[in-house]
Amino acid sequence: MSEHMYQSSIPVLIHMLGNLKKILGKAEKYAAAKKIDPGVLLNARLAPDMYPLTRQVQIASDTAKGCAARLAGKQIPVYKDNEKSFNQLYRRIDRTVAFLKKFKHGDIDGSADREIVLQFPSMTLKFSGADYLGKFALPNFYFHVTTAYAILRHNGVYVGKRDFIGQVR
Repeated sequence: MSEHMYQSSIPVLIHMLGNLKKILGKAEKYAAAKKIDPGVLLNARLAPDMYPLTRQVQIASDTAKGCAARLAGKQIPVYKDNEKSFNQLYRRIDRTVAFLKKFKHGDIDGSADREIVLQFPSMTLKFSGADYLGKFALPNFYFHVTTAYAILRHNGVYVGKRDFIGQVR
């Protein structure tokens, strides 16, 4: 696994962030075509106790940049979480992808045994790099991308599995 950590993380995160950006683009076009205030979609949620679309995108971005930085032993860039428009979400995704593209195989490969420690207010989680990637970072990332997709689909945006998965080569 150690020699595949880069391949299992960076290209996957970049691919899915690109798909998320395209899905958001469809949502923006849908809102314009249906004369819906974009804020309705940006603030939509699946359930009252879940985060809205904007926060789902922010967390997906945070998870992606945090994953790469932690695996490489680098500093995680901090974003303000103040996006209020589709354009601002596109820019956030673009910044995240640009950050991910800075990483090379040598930065990530070999991180399977690196200790990753996450400190939360109520707990501390410790992982090997491989467990962090496979059992925490990627599932968390996919959860928020999927939830963003589901919020939009639930609100009538014409997206499907092909939009979520994207082009497969």
